[in-house]
Amino acid sequence: MGRVSTKANIFMHGTLAGRLERIGSRVRFQYDAQYLKIGSALSMSLPLRPEPYESEGLPPYFSGLCSEGWLKRVQAFEQRIDPVTIEPIDEHHSRWPESRIGPNTR
Repeated sequence: MGRVSTKANIFMHGTLAGRLERIGSRVRFQYDAQYLKIGSALSMSLPLRPEPYESEGLPPYFSGLCSEGWLKRVQAFEQRIDPVTIEPIDEHHSRWPESRIGPNTR
């Protein structure tokens, strides 16, 4: 059986900042080439660079953006997403829809 891959586009202030991808138990974030020219780092732990960041599990910056409990249910209702079927990016900590993550994404 092949490795499962889950991807999400990451937006900052309405601009594509990069892509987050889970491949098996590894998570990779890579800034978009265009964003590297015009944007600023998402956090101090993710300075701008063309090389991807890879980690075991969801990096802390993204983990802090994931809703849990009642807030997750409210957001899923507002976005018409079934909270039970949201694909996990980090099976131990967080769940996220395959869509946009980050500020000002509605």
